[in-house]
Amino acid sequence: MPDVLSSSAQKVQKALAENGLKCEVMELPNTTRSAQDAANAIGCKVEQIVKSLVFRGRNTNNPVLILASGPNRVNEKKVEQFLSEPLDKANADFVRERTGYAIGGIPPVGHIEPLKTFIDEDLFQYEEIWAAGGTPNAVFKITANELEQITKGHRISIK
Repeated sequence: MPDVLSSSAQKVQKALAENGLKCEVMELPNTTRSAQDAANAIGCKVEQIVKSLVFRGRNTNNPVLILASGPNRVNEKKVEQFLSEPLDKANADFVRERTGYAIGGIPPVGHIEPLKTFIDEDLFQYEEIWAAGGTPNAVFKITANELEQITKGHRISIK
């Protein structure tokens, strides 16, 4: 494991520190691009993996971040109840332009602009969860309450 984090992982580490958290971003030798890959690399349950999924508001074109538990699929209609517009899936270019990160390593913090954020209520049943750290092999450990605090996210049922 390298001693120096990649520039994307460093941005996430800085954002965590600016939010008063002592979480440590780690870059692992194996990919953590998918929830299952991350769980395998870390040695935790896939349910403890935070998937960062970016959607696009159909009317406003604003990014919406959904932080979902690893195995859970997002019910877009359920999330739309909390927005004043329908959601569309965001493409890779939109995600990079609006967050500053590539799909597969999108962290919950450290974005180019503030994102409307929703957090899967299922994540709150675990003592610790693992989120992406800015690259496809970077992760950090956090609690769901800390995640809610630093993202100013709304806790909802996403299924």
